[in-house]
Amino acid sequence: MAGLATIVRVAEVLFTASFFGLTFEGIGRKITARIQKRYGPPWYQNFIDVFKTLTKHGWTHGWIFDFGVLMALGGVIATLSFVPLGNFVAFPGLDNFFVIAYLFTVGALGMAMGMVGTGNPWASIGVARALTLMLGYEVPFLIVITALMYYYKTGNISDIIMAQAQSGQWNIVKFPIGALVALISLQGMLGKEPFEAPIAPAEIASGPMVELSAKYMGLLMLMNTFMEFIEISLFVNFFLGGGNYFEFLLKYFIVWTLAVMISAVLPRFRIEQAVAFYWTVPIILAFVQAFFVVNGWVF
Repeated sequence: MAGLATIVRVAEVLFTASFFGLTFEGIGRKITARIQKRYGPPWYQNFIDVFKTLTKHGWTHGWIFDFGVLMALGGVIATLSFVPLGNFVAFPGLDNFFVIAYLFTVGALGMAMGMVGTGNPWASIGVARALTLMLGYEVPFLIVITALMYYYKTGNISDIIMAQAQSGQWNIVKFPIGALVALISLQGMLGKEPFEAPIAPAEIASGPMVELSAKYMGLLMLMNTFMEFIEISLFVNFFLGGGNYFEFLLKYFIVWTLAVMISAVLPRFRIEQAVAFYWTVPIILAFVQAFFVVNGWVF
């Protein structure tokens, strides 16, 4: 019975990520359109796109390409299963940040392997840009999260959520500099402007996804939705106190809307500009926040 209960909880997490992820993406497209004085597609357009692509037969580029797509989606699904939705956890006691960070690399490597396997130079350029950008946003983000885990003496996300609830103070208030750094890093993780260099449709024809079609595109659309859900969920849990299921979704939507609005009004950095930016202001602020935490200077 315990195993069945775990399967049900994992299914609930995956359903939440797919349904609300696609819904919020659709609303985000609508918000972007209105900011740019367009009407935009309906909020449910992403559901139509995913279902339509999954019903079509796509062109394969060999077993490496197929395995890469499955590895990318499987790695992200495995990662998502360990991410708490506020106080709802599929694997209680195992929602450790180190587990999530380790599994998350599986999806990224699968994406890189599959897209490079297409042989398209634009895909290879897009993958190279994505991995290069990771060197930019991951470093300041990990410094801030390490400082948080040092302060709470645990890497368990549920324990950090509970500590915020008990103190009555979210970490965005207690660690404002770190929260700002994490928010800037989140913009890069989501691939939103001004850090959209890996996709850059006007430059490299959608980058890594240039050769994707039909069911392959549908699977990678789901993978991207799950990745966004993981990344925003980590920010909500670490800095906004998680909360119950509905509070978590409300906070998620607010963070997502903020990211979309920022993306809609900013131009895109070149890849070297994006990395240079992350390795100056955010990384300096991350070290400042870590210095404050080590010395006990928190609000």
